[in-house]
Amino acid sequence: MAATAVVLSLGLSACGGDSGDDGDGGTGQFNAAATQVVNPSDRKGGVLKMAQPDDFESLDPANIYYAYGNNFLRLYSRTLITYASKPGQEGATFSPDLAQSMGTPSDGGRTWTYKLKRGIKYEDGTEIKAKDIKYAVARTFDRSVIRNGPSYFTQLLDAEGYEGPFKDKNLDNFKGVETPDDYTVVFKLKDPFAEFDQLVGFSGQTAPVPQAKDTGVKYTERPFSSGPYKWEGNYRPKQGGALVRNTYWDQSTDPNRKQLPDRIEIQSGLKAEEIDNRLLAGTLHIDLPGSGVQTAARQKILTDPKLKGNADNPLAGFHWFVPINRKTIPNIECRKAIVYAADRAAMYRAYGGAVGGEPATSIQPPNVIGRQKGTDYYTKADPNYTGDVNQAKAALAKCGQPNGFSTTMVYRSDRPKEKAVAEALQQSLAKAGIKLTLKGFPSGTYTNEQFGAPAFVAREKIGLGTYGWAPDWNTGYGYLQPITDGKAIVPTGNANMSELDLPEINKMWNDVVKLTDANARAQIYNQVDDIWRKDASVIPNVYAKSLVYRPANVTNVYFHAGFGMYDYANLGVAG
Repeated sequence: MAATAVVLSLGLSACGGDSGDDGDGGTGQFNAAATQVVNPSDRKGGVLKMAQPDDFESLDPANIYYAYGNNFLRLYSRTLITYASKPGQEGATFSPDLAQSMGTPSDGGRTWTYKLKRGIKYEDGTEIKAKDIKYAVARTFDRSVIRNGPSYFTQLLDAEGYEGPFKDKNLDNFKGVETPDDYTVVFKLKDPFAEFDQLVGFSGQTAPVPQAKDTGVKYTERPFSSGPYKWEGNYRPKQGGALVRNTYWDQSTDPNRKQLPDRIEIQSGLKAEEIDNRLLAGTLHIDLPGSGVQTAARQKILTDPKLKGNADNPLAGFHWFVPINRKTIPNIECRKAIVYAADRAAMYRAYGGAVGGEPATSIQPPNVIGRQKGTDYYTKADPNYTGDVNQAKAALAKCGQPNGFSTTMVYRSDRPKEKAVAEALQQSLAKAGIKLTLKGFPSGTYTNEQFGAPAFVAREKIGLGTYGWAPDWNTGYGYLQPITDGKAIVPTGNANMSELDLPEINKMWNDVVKLTDANARAQIYNQVDDIWRKDASVIPNVYAKSLVYRPANVTNVYFHAGFGMYDYANLGVAG
């Protein structure tokens, strides 16, 4: 009822909401790619053009955490398991890739074994072997090189004390993965973990890397291809690069990818509004971040039936929320003051209102299996979500700051919607006497060098920032563990932006991996969600809906639920 009240009271449907009918002047195409393949084609040839407003965090498959990066890397990398290439919710399921089948657990779930398909080759024609996957996983243990990527393997594998192959080149000393032969990969875990297949499948961290080809921190400039495309020379940061066909890729071994365009060109550093203009003109095919068009393009699309017929507006699986850092703002009453004062309705409008998403209650978005709606503890007297100044001032008095306080808020400077959210918070918090200094940083460094670097956060006294999270895989563990577990806090590429390190939650994460019952695990995940919100170290905001545009000259377009955007590995270009 609260979400409905917000939409009605604020007239947010006027921002371009759609009630579910096609509303597109009779073309019948609006939102078509949300559930089906649009413009299916097996035509080969042409140049697929992609662009982004800033840059990749990395192109090293092990060092990527942004969803669009994990989506994009499937063009040049294969992994043991990957997301299935299917439209609709089937895209949130997993499929064997380099592996013959899903993993085989043994030892009560502490050991997971994968058998490789034979004859799969790199871009130079050499065969992919089990030792290359062991080496790829070993690399993730050195956070000075692999700064951004997930840290699950270092937390879960039985490899205490191992520091990675850049410090210790003898792979025999890495006990977390065994390779009894050239086609068998065995993972050794500290504790049972029923969701290990999903962990293996969601990211690029099992993309094979021959040890002789590894260039450490420079590997991002030209990763060695195991997928349908390879890099044409080095990628140029803030400029771009191109992918061309890998002639050694074999379609018969790869049901999850096509190899349709002759060439894929990437341009980096374009303004978001310029990307929108080129999409609408058909001179660009894909906006890489996949988070939707900006305000001007949104209005054009929603008021032009022809343009709207080439657009989609699905729930993307992301939650755009605002973490509040517990070390910068350690007093819970001071944090409560921020949550109370926040004009979440204005933040909601900044993302586009009804077209931009749905008001959030829990931290887990609705697509996460077993998720419960949750209780919003700080809006009971604020049914329109416009901020409760009186409650905020009462909390400020309790925290010993009756006249308010100052802190810094950060946002991604190349994302206009996030800038608008930060400005909305600045205005609403000022009414309670809380002064925000706003600082923007590029997307390519935001999650590793700024908001994702605890030392930087402490040095700059950053109290809060814009952020978004989609499930690594579609359970509460895949959503919440990286952003709430104390042991997930890392020096760079940190996703636990609140720096939540509560013994109660940490124990839950230690214990939940031992549960074999999925429903029992889901109950624990919902408890973690509840504790975090009650702690006032996060402001729930918007379950994202992205208004994304697909030019008519793009083929095989469909929304992929695993990545929360179009599936990049299967796109083609019309003749």
